[in-house]
Amino acid sequence: MSSLQLHPGDIELSAIEVGRDLLLLIGGGARHIGAASTAYMEEGNVKVSTSAVPHHKEHMVCESIAARVAAALDRTVTVVMGIHYDNLSKEGIARVVEVVNLKVDQYLFGQNLKR
Repeated sequence: MSSLQLHPGDIELSAIEVGRDLLLLIGGGARHIGAASTAYMEEGNVKVSTSAVPHHKEHMVCESIAARVAAALDRTVTVVMGIHYDNLSKEGIARVVEVVNLKVDQYLFGQNLKR
């Protein structure tokens, strides 16, 4: 695999309507499936179920995004995430998380405008 450098514009969020439910795909760099989290409402509380591929860290971000979007939109949301850049520092990882959260914020802002 060639060395991949972090380019914030390379991180993409795609949304797919699945009936009333929502699938968010978030990828960047060498895209893959690192984790999947499904969040749903149960008795007024958000519940989340996560599956992570061994040796991947996306579940740490994926789970919180699924919960946040499910609560904001009051619907079942599955987030599938896979982002990989070679040799990222702690600061680089923090930047990836920041960019992902910004993309989610932008998506939610657009959804609220449609309502």
